Amino acid sequence: MKRYRVKPGGKVNLKEWDPNDKSEFKENKEEGKQLLLQRNQKIDELQELLYAEHKHKVLLVLQAMDTGGKDGAIRDVFEGVNPQGVHIVSFKKPALEELDRDYLWRVHSRVPGKGDIVVFNRSHYEDVLVVRVRNLVSKEAWSRRYEQINNFERMLAEEGTTILKFYLHIDKEEQAQRLQARLDDPQKRWKFNPGDLEERKLWDDYMTAYEDALGKTSTDWAPWHIVPANRKWYRNLVIATTIIEALENLKMKFPEAPAEWSKMRIEP
Repeated sequence: MKRYRVKPGGKVNLKEWDPNDKSEFKENKEEGKQLLLQRNQKIDELQELLYAEHKHKVLLVLQAMDTGGKDGAIRDVFEGVNPQGVHIVSFKKPALEELDRDYLWRVHSRVPGKGDIVVFNRSHYEDVLVVRVRNLVSKEAWSRRYEQINNFERMLAEEGTTILKFYLHIDKEEQAQRLQARLDDPQKRWKFNPGDLEERKLWDDYMTAYEDALGKTSTDWAPWHIVPANRKWYRNLVIATTIIEALENLKMKFPEAPAEWSKMRIEP
């Protein structure tokens, strides 16, 4: 999955990244779904190992434009995985208590502990994305946040956290189709938010903000991955495979039990 990883220190032009790309998996949609089931089982096994070893921490960050597929990716990638071992954190509009403190305050308290996988559905990156596009703080304020975020994530990594960040890349045409599909389906209409149309008008501004965020905060210790997300099955396989590779690289082992335990017999 290295081809989707953003190199540290480089500039990002999202027009050069194809949201329809499916070059890393030769399967079709149905075969891809079956392959994902195998990936689900592997993640479940690795999550149990992560919890048992109780040494490493794993933080996954998902960002996307509206309808980009964050909820669907979380549901599909972690299907069948022990729900006690994966914690989902969704960051909404900051509460007054949070606005009274620095922008990372509410984030830091939700990072994973040893043995945990935590998924951020939106994240601290909103503070260099929507905050920037909507002019909620000054340019001086959001400009210095890239370095602050890098330092924050470096500290987490040095304290034993594996960080993987995924930008789910769809194009504007795909977003239009997904928004229309919500309107056309009575069972999905509740998910439609008229405010999404206002955000859609700012598409180009968001692309510029994402390009800066991806380029300035993809680091060796917390890399960004630009995931082709027009095809949901392919999106899921890229994310799942990247997670598996990262967990396997931790070289985890189950804790050794005392030797005498192997001779114990439990009376019926």
